[in-house]
Amino acid sequence: MTRHMRTDVSRRTYLKLTGAAAAVGSTGLAGCLGDDSDVITPGTAPGFPPFEMKEDGELIGFDVDLLEAVVAETEYELGEWDEYEFDGLIPALTSDQIDVIAAAMTINPDRQETISFSDPYWESDQAVLVRAGGDFQPSGWADFEGRRVGAQSGTTGADQAQENLIDAGIIDEDDYSSYGNYVFAVEDLENENIDAVVIDLPVAETFAAQRDVEIAFVEETGEEFGFGVRQDDDEFREALNDGLATVRNDDTYAEITDRWFGQE
Repeated sequence: MTRHMRTDVSRRTYLKLTGAAAAVGSTGLAGCLGDDSDVITPGTAPGFPPFEMKEDGELIGFDVDLLEAVVAETEYELGEWDEYEFDGLIPALTSDQIDVIAAAMTINPDRQETISFSDPYWESDQAVLVRAGGDFQPSGWADFEGRRVGAQSGTTGADQAQENLIDAGIIDEDDYSSYGNYVFAVEDLENENIDAVVIDLPVAETFAAQRDVEIAFVEETGEEFGFGVRQDDDEFREALNDGLATVRNDDTYAEITDRWFGQE
């Protein structure tokens, strides 16, 4: 059964009702874990529903609600969110512009060479999106010869396209399009500028529920998402892990999950 996003309750109202709202600190306090203050600046990359997106100018999504709930269980205070393109998040973290990444970021060895991660909070595979009812209905990577493919820059979807299509010689570099945002990739798919998009499965399910696209097949990658932190912020990382364990053990994690992935 397809899972999809529900947006009938605003994020602030939801957090207030569930008691999971975190205090919002002053703006302009990026990188303040190195200061005396315990206010942290979170960063994300909107355009990845239902994990993070903008609705009526407001940043909402599963990652937004979950991080706020997790931080509310710690001694830290959450500051204003900063927004970046996905491949700009790690540089923003390592240059102290932000203190934590909440952006459905897969924990992998390449990223762990530069940053550290909290304990995992979500599992995912990769999916291939195509136009609903279109003439291109691949069942595997070998079917992509002569086709145009897109993914968001810096994501594991882009890695899958590189490894399984470009490096394998199935498509040329010229047949691959990189996007700063998956919304633009899906729009190009609908407009027939590309033939497929490689994307995380839960996000693919959300787009399939809202747009004229469908999932052709799933590549089982067994990825795990975590909150990204600087490698030397051990105390903060442990606080996040403790907060994550707390919201998992009470009803908060289940309530947030049901809100963004619940079924009608």
